[in-house]
Amino acid sequence: MKKIQKINSDFFKLALTIRRTEDKFLELFDQGKMNGTVHTCNGQEFSAVAFCSALNKDDFIFSSHRCHGHYIAHTGDVSGLISELMGKISGTCSGIGSSQHLFNDNFFSNGIQGGIVPVAAGMAFAAKKKNKSSIGIVFIGDGTLGEGVVYETLNLVSLLNIPLLIVCENNRYAQSTKVEDSLAGDILSRPKSFGIETFHSNTWDLDNLFANAKDSINFVRNGKPAFHLVDTYRLNHHSKSDDNRDVEEVEKYAKKDPLNIFKNNEPDIYKSMLQGIDKEIFQISKDADKSSELQGQEYHTVTEFKRSKKYEKIADLNERVVSRINLFFDNILNTDENALFIGEDILSPYGGAFKVSKDLSSKYPEKVIGTPISEAAITGISNGLALGGFRPYLEIMFGDFLTLSMDQIINHASKFHHMYNKQINCPIVIRTPMGGGRGYGPTHSQTLDKFLVGIDNFSVIALNSFIDPKLIYESIHSSEIHPVLVIENKLDYGRFVGAQKLDFYDIRRSLDLYPIVLCSPISESPSITIVTYGGISSNVLESLHNIFQFTGLIPELIVLSKISPLDITPIIESVKKTRRIITIEEGSKEFGIGAEIITQTVESLGSQLILAKRIAAKPVPIPSARSTEDWVLPNNRIIENILEELSK
Repeated sequence: MKKIQKINSDFFKLALTIRRTEDKFLELFDQGKMNGTVHTCNGQEFSAVAFCSALNKDDFIFSSHRCHGHYIAHTGDVSGLISELMGKISGTCSGIGSSQHLFNDNFFSNGIQGGIVPVAAGMAFAAKKKNKSSIGIVFIGDGTLGEGVVYETLNLVSLLNIPLLIVCENNRYAQSTKVEDSLAGDILSRPKSFGIETFHSNTWDLDNLFANAKDSINFVRNGKPAFHLVDTYRLNHHSKSDDNRDVEEVEKYAKKDPLNIFKNNEPDIYKSMLQGIDKEIFQISKDADKSSELQGQEYHTVTEFKRSKKYEKIADLNERVVSRINLFFDNILNTDENALFIGEDILSPYGGAFKVSKDLSSKYPEKVIGTPISEAAITGISNGLALGGFRPYLEIMFGDFLTLSMDQIINHASKFHHMYNKQINCPIVIRTPMGGGRGYGPTHSQTLDKFLVGIDNFSVIALNSFIDPKLIYESIHSSEIHPVLVIENKLDYGRFVGAQKLDFYDIRRSLDLYPIVLCSPISESPSITIVTYGGISSNVLESLHNIFQFTGLIPELIVLSKISPLDITPIIESVKKTRRIITIEEGSKEFGIGAEIITQTVESLGSQLILAKRIAAKPVPIPSARSTEDWVLPNNRIIENILEELSK
């Protein structure tokens, strides 16, 4: 103990600052001056102090729900932290994130266990690819080792030699569950099985902790990942007041606690430190209490859609959709140093399941990154690459597999911007094919777009064969700073780009970033509006004459490119003329895209609307058998479905 004090007595002051700050949090909660919860690191402080003291200014940290110690040790920002937890605008995230969701320059925390690990790996990978000397540390707890994405990431950081230090603080409990009841086997055997260097320390032997922390950081700084296990013990409750641990056990560890030993061994120094720290914390809390809270209208403003009212004819390119997508990536990888292409089985000679990445890895080996089957981790790593200054384009082989990426989409990519009070963006682009018609069956054919729309700060774009996909991707690349999902249709890959010819119809595209296709009757006024998007739009266009023949209604067709956020304006303009609307989608009907379109239409037009119908797939997984697949999907049954709906 005395040896560490001689090395740097500020270590004790910093650890005591962390403890007294968290003690203040609990006091403020009791006074009703904080909302939510707080997870203290009382007893674990020296882990934060040891690692953060060995970092450089440009290194970055990711932490979890128990993050205050790491935050203070790395940033020194006690004032911003206290204000944040008090919900004040003067907080590091203006009171939005509170205890678990903090951002300050190169410090990130998120309350979702496990998900921060691949994001941290992605940022470390970005630093490596930009030839920076900075490294990343991600702090996790023993309970986080129950998350599968951690093991996906261990595999990836080892394969790609990503300079990331994973620090596992084993405080013997995952909330209330003992480590013996939550983890099978040995902790260190897990990273070792991936060929990752390991280190082992505890928070009671400070000499060893500080020395090993520095050694593990230096190891990672030489370009390889490492895993550092720190045995420790949390002296406080899991959060505010939820502790069922044996009292004698807690007391045993309290006697070993370095700060308590320091207090007993050096009472005068301890008292002097304590008085100065408490005085500062008291004043910070007093000033924060006077600060205002962020108002709702400052937190979120409604996005205004910029829309062109100009249209032009659609050109026939005599090239297939897949070729145009490939051409975009060939161009952008060649011209943009920050563009990356990531995914499973994308390397030459295979070139991806649908050949979008054909020959790209041969031309740009450093920018095309092949990965294992690890959808959650590769989405997280792509998020981290985006935070680190790259523009990653991530291919998820089949849309069905996006379900494995949902945590990274919803709790990370889409939330970063608002959760951290608009201080950062995450410009990841996720591409994936959806749709049936190829007999791939229930886990490779679904259209899952309805599960992905309406997510905060997350755009969804559905390609069609009318609009050049290269144009769409160029719009994304030049204009989007937030996460984007692009849905490609399996059947569209082989279709030629351009306008299908249709007698008596004028087929044009708007001059928007994400154009709509408008198919209007030339000599007649339309009497029904049909709205669709994606691959099924080709089938709908082919059906327009038959719709008139069988119903007597004259359709006007609108094909959307961007389905979320949804600009309802061009649809309303058409329905004002027709007073009838039918939506057609390949996904299932209930709570789908069509439901949202019709809801917004009804809200806008009310009693002016005389008919609103939805056509979609049956609410079952898409089967493989051809006849049954055709029965489930609306693609080949559009007229039949329309007649059925109109007869109701």
